[in-house]
Amino acid sequence: MHRPPELLRRFTRAERWVHRVTAALMLICLTTAAFLYVPPLAELVGRRRLVVTVHVWCGLALPVPLLLGLASRALRADLSRLSRFTPTDWAWLRTLRTRAADRPAGKFNAGQKLYAQWTLGAILVIVGTGLLMWLTHLAPPSWRTGATFVHDWLAAAIAVVTVGHIRMAVRDPEARLGMRTGLVDPSWAAREHPEWDPERP
Repeated sequence: MHRPPELLRRFTRAERWVHRVTAALMLICLTTAAFLYVPPLAELVGRRRLVVTVHVWCGLALPVPLLLGLASRALRADLSRLSRFTPTDWAWLRTLRTRAADRPAGKFNAGQKLYAQWTLGAILVIVGTGLLMWLTHLAPPSWRTGATFVHDWLAAAIAVVTVGHIRMAVRDPEARLGMRTGLVDPSWAAREHPEWDPERP
């Protein structure tokens, strides 16, 4: 009788919870922002002050899951991987231009690293500009005007990038399984992340 291959551990429980809670907070922020700024949606909201309150507090909470997750050794190791580019990552990016089928990648490919770095930067900027808009005594009016401009346009960019991220996830059920259960099929890992060593912490 053929025995199915043993699944590989890709993410720990702490890593999955950081991802889930951050994703939930981000989606709440984007949804409440839409109901505050898109006129047809804004007309549907009867309690605007409540929507503003939810938006502000979920926005302030955005960095919290990651900060709490730093207690996890596995998360710190993955953050270290995500924060640096290697020759393998540059080779992966070159395959996009040449449309090569085989793309070298470690635990994370270059696209995932760019997305993670962009998201972290976007969260820091969106929280910072949001604070300037909310705590009006922190800065002069000209700063608050600039913060509002950056906040609004960055929120629109985050929405577009988030849709792209969800679209990529929908196209890769094995990657979704890894984020949902922490486990992936070895054949998927060998195909998509051939240079990943699951034994390495």
